[in-house]
Amino acid sequence: MPIKYKLVQKVEPGVAGGGNRKWYASIVNDGEVTIDDLVSEIEKFSALSEPDIKGVIIALENVIQKALADSKVVRLEKLGSLYPSISSKGSDNENAFSANTMIEKVSVRYRAGKRILDAMKNAGFKKNS
Repeated sequence: MPIKYKLVQKVEPGVAGGGNRKWYASIVNDGEVTIDDLVSEIEKFSALSEPDIKGVIIALENVIQKALADSKVVRLEKLGSLYPSISSKGSDNENAFSANTMIEKVSVRYRAGKRILDAMKNAGFKKNS
């Protein structure tokens, strides 16, 4: 199934008055897939039951939370990797840095695995009308 996109006209960043406007491709999200949807699909490819699959997904979520909170990179083989990330204000010297007041954002980053990236590259594209 191809990746759906639309064209959006944008101004040139940093140019007064917008500069030359150009058209750029932008993804059109076509709905969502829930855990229940994933479970239904996984059931078709395995001998596991719905409660077993949900149990594994919930356990995986819990284990990933703990690993990320322990500053670990979570490698999910061909799915990719999850890793913790932070953003902070700068400090004039090391001793003046306070994590409580200077760390502004904590997030989780995802780096897709090769098979997922290849699937995206090979999906093709379809302009949304």
